[in-house]
Amino acid sequence: MDCLESTDLPSIASIQYYKLLLKVATMIPIAHFIIGFACIFATTLYYLLEVHLFEDLFHGGSAVTLTYNPASHVYRNVVSKCSILHRRYCATPWLSSPHLQTMLLDFVGKPPKFSYKRQIFLSSDGGTFALDWLMSSDVIPSENENDTIWEKDATPIVVVIPGLTSDSNAAYIRHLVHSTAMRGWNVVVCNHRGMAGVPFTSDRAYNSGWTTDVRDVINHLHHKYSEAPLFAVGTSIGANILVKYLGEYGETVPLAGAAAICSPWDLLIGSRFIARKLIQNLYGILLTMGLKSYAKSNQTHFMRLADWEGIMKSRHMPEFDKAVTCTMENFETADTFYRWCSSAAYTRDVSVPLLSISSLDDPVCTSEAIPWHECRENKNIVLATTKHGGHLGFFEGITAPSLWWVRAVNEFLSVLHSTSVHKHNKENYKQGRMQRGQVAMVEISREAATTEDVKTTCKHNKKIRRSSSYTK
Repeated sequence: MDCLESTDLPSIASIQYYKLLLKVATMIPIAHFIIGFACIFATTLYYLLEVHLFEDLFHGGSAVTLTYNPASHVYRNVVSKCSILHRRYCATPWLSSPHLQTMLLDFVGKPPKFSYKRQIFLSSDGGTFALDWLMSSDVIPSENENDTIWEKDATPIVVVIPGLTSDSNAAYIRHLVHSTAMRGWNVVVCNHRGMAGVPFTSDRAYNSGWTTDVRDVINHLHHKYSEAPLFAVGTSIGANILVKYLGEYGETVPLAGAAAICSPWDLLIGSRFIARKLIQNLYGILLTMGLKSYAKSNQTHFMRLADWEGIMKSRHMPEFDKAVTCTMENFETADTFYRWCSSAAYTRDVSVPLLSISSLDDPVCTSEAIPWHECRENKNIVLATTKHGGHLGFFEGITAPSLWWVRAVNEFLSVLHSTSVHKHNKENYKQGRMQRGQVAMVEISREAATTEDVKTTCKHNKKIRRSSSYTK
């Protein structure tokens, strides 16, 4: 009996110890527990969301690193005069996180309100998509207000190419368009096929490497407004399409300059990156949901030409691309498609001044895919990178009223336009092959772009279409 009692002593002591701890804990005010848990939660969230508030406070924001060829005339004559690219980027304090900047892109900072003038463009293969215009006269009061552009007008025109599943109504696009128009330039957003309420009229859908539509639009604008300098700005997937186009057509590109914002560069590397971590996986799922919504809005088209069952089952982008792009464009695998459409391989052949802006903490388009060496080798490219900024975010100011990259791009294009660097070699362009799309001039309000409007336009254009030859 004595032996049994002695073996129970340690367990009794431990029970009394825990009771004593519980008694002490009950003596601590509840407010202290709340504060403690709040601190732990805040610390975890700080590192999970990669918040850089204190870093920005201590260092005054992120420095802009410029990568360029030492003999670059674009840097020497243009970028060296851009003050914004030589100052630090300071993020909005309560958005000091790449994930907050990216996830709240469409919800933070009220985009400017204005109305586009819509034009339906008929591409070389019979497909249709919307060109949404904002003239400088629409936002700048003047005595000679004009809703159209004269063919001999020398006002610069900026072509904007949106990102994946984005159109002219996306908040960041509206920031860019309005800011550019306020500088006295005319802006046109080249919406992707099947977007902005315009239905498909051909068997082609847009993808990350489809440059034909951009080529047709730019060539049409160049021929119609031959006196107006042309510039182009691509964002995200739109940036990839733009850079690929610039490399594909080299010296025959009729652009005076271009800017690529948050380009994915190498989609194969990007597809691996976005599946690497839990939070990146979340972005992949959200992007796939957006693509599925795009497919559902054009269900008749995709049910006929793609693997509809595969589309509905897809949870990640490679699965969606396998069901859609691989089926429609005859690629064996999604990886094969990603290699084909990546713009990194085309940077060596870019022959117009190009400013590329990327954030090293971009949670969607990894910095691992940036072709640093190729950009440094090309005298026409200047690569600007910041440590922070997220994907297409770069919010600045206390209330996040503006996007830093929009100001940087507009300053670059303005300085470029004021120099002789932007003048394109017209003789080289004349020697290149001329590809020109047919256009249906239907100016309607953004809200009135219905299926019947497009069908009527296409029927009208079939009657007046002239035969043209196109080279892919």
